Amino acid sequence: MELWQIIVLAIIQGLTEFLPISSSAHLILPSQVLGWPDQGLAFDVAVHVGTLAAVVWYFRSEVFRLTAAWAGDTVRGRVGQDSGLAWAVIAGTVPAGLAGLLLNDFIETSLRSGLVIAVSTIGFGLVLWWSDAVGRRNRELPALTMKDALIIGVAQALALIPGTSRSGITITAALFLGFGREAAARFSFLLSIPLILAAGLLKTLELVGQGGATDWAAIALGAALSFVSAVICIHLFLTFLERLGLMPFVIYRMVLGVLLLFMLW
Repeated sequence: MELWQIIVLAIIQGLTEFLPISSSAHLILPSQVLGWPDQGLAFDVAVHVGTLAAVVWYFRSEVFRLTAAWAGDTVRGRVGQDSGLAWAVIAGTVPAGLAGLLLNDFIETSLRSGLVIAVSTIGFGLVLWWSDAVGRRNRELPALTMKDALIIGVAQALALIPGTSRSGITITAALFLGFGREAAARFSFLLSIPLILAAGLLKTLELVGQGGATDWAAIALGAALSFVSAVICIHLFLTFLERLGLMPFVIYRMVLGVLLLFMLW
């Protein structure tokens, strides 16, 4: 890829990983619609590292508190509020992890198309709007149960379909369960950490197995840009979520989906 393409794709990854608009869709689109070369495995690893570092850094106090509580309470054989939330994150990760292991090859060969992206962008965008419209929004994170975590985790597995949006579908499920917008977004962000970590490790192992030369300068640039843009994105999203709601993202998904269908017609 050209340097400017690396810059654009890294920023896109950072901005869309945590917004309910599908980062995978936006990374696939340049090659599907604009004819850009596929970004390659090394670049995927770089932007995964960048976005993982961003969410861990932004929620560093929560991550440290939950990790310490989980470790301490597990040793003592008890479950407190923080360790319970940590267990919920673990439980919510399992469905998507299993689905990824079982269905990854099928998804890579059969679902990474412009038409799938367009349809899922529109369809899951409408579901996001529905959840925001009918959700009670009267529950906060301390009320999260293991059942809630598993339901949200099963929904997260649907994000393997390009165009769905991992953050979008997990926020959608949490809203249907009655959680407030900020609580839904925060749990979605925490839930992203083990999944992005696992995906990054798998891609790293694939990259090592491939061997060959690696453009470390491009990897470093991609990781840095995705980190910075992701931190900015998370902050702005949480700052304005209650004020603006989710309708701007729903409208964006509708417009994007329709444009994609028109371009693919």
